[in-house]
Amino acid sequence: MNNLEIATLGAGCFWCTEACFIPVKGIKSVVSGYSGGKIKNPTYREVCSGLTGHAEVIQVTFDPTIISYTEVLEIFWNTHDPTTLNKQGADEGTQYRSVIYYHSNEQKKIAEDYKMQLNQSDVYKNPIVTEISPITVFYPAENYHQNYFELNPNQGYCAYVIRPKVEKFRKQFEAKLNV
Repeated sequence: MNNLEIATLGAGCFWCTEACFIPVKGIKSVVSGYSGGKIKNPTYREVCSGLTGHAEVIQVTFDPTIISYTEVLEIFWNTHDPTTLNKQGADEGTQYRSVIYYHSNEQKKIAEDYKMQLNQSDVYKNPIVTEISPITVFYPAENYHQNYFELNPNQGYCAYVIRPKVEKFRKQFEAKLNV
C-alpha cells in the first residue's frame, strides 16, 4: 500500500467528478475539496463566491499497479468539457475551472503530453484550456460534500445532472469499474 499515488483534479462540480471516480478499479479513495487559491481553510460558501481563487477539486488516491496516471487522466478528460474556460454546464466561475494539480515532474510531463496529443488529434472542436499547475495545498471539503451523489441520489442536481453523467461514464468505462 506504500506505492499509492495521488492525483488532484478539477473538472467542474466536485460532486460530479467524485461520482465518476469512486467506482473505478484501483482507486483507493476520492476526497472532494478545494485547491489553487489564496484563502486558508476555505468553506464551500467562500469558494462558491468565486473570490478565493480555489477550484472545486477531487483528490484521488490510486494504485498505479492497477490504474495508471494516464488512465486517471483519460477518465478526467472524458468526463467534462476541458475546452470551456471556468464553466461546466450551468456551473460558472473560476471555482469550476478545468485543472490538473500535479504532484511530481512525471505527472506534469504526462499531463502536458496528454493535453498536447488531445489538441493535435482534434478530438475537441476548440483548444483545451485545462490548467496544469503544481499542487500547493489541498483542503478537504466539508463532510456533507463527501460521496455526495451516493448519499443524495434523489436531490435535484444529483438526479438531473450527475446521474446522466455517471450513466454515460459507466457505459464508456465499463471495463475499468469495480464489479
